[in-house]
Amino acid sequence: QKISKARWRPLPAAALQPPDLFATGSWDNEDNRISIWSVGDLGNVGLSGEYQGDPQLLCDIRHNGDVMDMQFLDQERIVVASSTGTVTVFRHHQNNQTLSANHRWEKAHYHVDQDTSCGGAACTGVICNNPEIVSVGEDGRINLFRADQKDAVRTIDNADSSTLHAVTFLRTTEILTVNSIGQLKIWDFRQQRNEPSQIFSLTGDRVPLHCVDRHPNQQHIVATGGQDGMLSIWDIRQGTIPVSLLNAHEAEMWEVHFHPSNPDHLFTCSEDGSLWHWDTSTDISEKPSFLHQGGRSTTYFSHNTVNQSVVSAWLSNDPTKDRMEITNLIPNQTLSVNSLDILGPCLVYGTDAEAIYVNRQLFA
Repeated sequence: QKISKARWRPLPAAALQPPDLFATGSWDNEDNRISIWSVGDLGNVGLSGEYQGDPQLLCDIRHNGDVMDMQFLDQERIVVASSTGTVTVFRHHQNNQTLSANHRWEKAHYHVDQDTSCGGAACTGVICNNPEIVSVGEDGRINLFRADQKDAVRTIDNADSSTLHAVTFLRTTEILTVNSIGQLKIWDFRQQRNEPSQIFSLTGDRVPLHCVDRHPNQQHIVATGGQDGMLSIWDIRQGTIPVSLLNAHEAEMWEVHFHPSNPDHLFTCSEDGSLWHWDTSTDISEKPSFLHQGGRSTTYFSHNTVNQSVVSAWLSNDPTKDRMEITNLIPNQTLSVNSLDILGPCLVYGTDAEAIYVNRQLFA
């Protein structure tokens, strides 16, 4: 199956072991599926850190429509966005390794009206902050659901006149969406108005933005990827344009993810068959220029922990100047890499070559 999404199951808060289960969703097949895989302790690690031994399929279930997005809500539940406009919560029963549909919001997204049989609009993105789930779609609509409630808690009907491609939480009451005309918009659910509280946009050609991720510790830093393969870094505290635009892929960038616990590392994947690892974690002691570059004095760092000061590498005028290493983790891939996810030392990604890859020693 062509894999459209791959996601690690989140680890319990105190867990020290690497992740062991991931879910995948497929697209463009007669019969699309949600599957749960175990990487367990099978096989050995090869010379260059690839994981030898195949992930084991634990269970799968049919999914109506293409899987457009997928997020774990908690250890057991997975929220899936469909090209039919429906949002479904699947439950993984670990005692007998089965999947079942736990809850469904039929046609959460639609073009004409919810009741016509053919009026569904693709749900393009979902994001979870248990128990809350936000979905966005081709119809420019934003829905806020609660996992245990039948109806949407809030719907912003004409949030956008263009397609919304992706969404992320900035904080518990605020989300950020990206659309097909190069705009980022911030929405505050505490406000009753159905207007964004802030709008940012790419200057010049309004290139569609396909993906977005927020820096895990510094919530004002956001990364987006677009149709032209460029990586944009934004500081939502200032200005309305990106802080930096980085030449990345040769074709659409499908996903961008900061490493959840090492956000100096960022990962992007693309239609061009590549998956890039961006590393800004250059050692300060070795690169004194890092402290003085651009006339900034070292006092800039004194009231910050070193780890956070390094983060400013994402916000410098030219992050690539002697402080960023970029590695293509797939040297000779040909078909689109549609999805990636990272947790601890483990990377999983899925491609149109009907293959799933796991690398369990990212930082080896």
